[in-house]
Amino acid sequence: MRLSPRSAFWLKVVLHVVFLLPALYLVALVITDNAGGDPVQYIIHYTGMGAINSLLATLLISPIAKRFKLAALMQTRRLVGLYVFAYALLHIAAFISLDLLFAWGLLFEEVIKRPYILVGAAALMIVTLLALTSPNKIKRKMGKQWQSLHNWIYVVALLAPIHFYWSVKSEIIEPSIYIALFIGLLFYRRVSIKKWLMSKR
Repeated sequence: MRLSPRSAFWLKVVLHVVFLLPALYLVALVITDNAGGDPVQYIIHYTGMGAINSLLATLLISPIAKRFKLAALMQTRRLVGLYVFAYALLHIAAFISLDLLFAWGLLFEEVIKRPYILVGAAALMIVTLLALTSPNKIKRKMGKQWQSLHNWIYVVALLAPIHFYWSVKSEIIEPSIYIALFIGLLFYRRVSIKKWLMSKR
């Protein structure tokens, strides 16, 4: 199924609303003093979940499009992927500004004490690179290298749930479910991943 320009526009509007509403809801919770007993940790966790859910949605687009023959959905991958970057950026910004209070000297100590931060930082660096190279103009200039670079999303799909799992102190059921979901999505792409890894050799 192909979308007309008008239909594609409205589909993207709907997606913008879907991904912006959680952020607006968080703002409302903070303003009304309903962000839990520890607002700082609530904000950090909330934005992190926004990033991981956006990543999950990005990886779900291709299987859903193929299963239900909705080729038009493929036109939304870049938009959804940029929301992964946006929420990940909010997540790290909340950590540095609200938790560390911009005490950059503490950042190294935190990485040593909590190595899962390093895993999250690695995922963020990859996502940032993918976001910066997402415009069509850059895609055309990069040619075949563009797809090879953007296949690093598979690495992010491993790092993000590991970061989540490692960061929780007690409740591991939810992060374990996310790990299972991402492993399933990566298994679905096993042929493509194998080809990509072979090309790296």
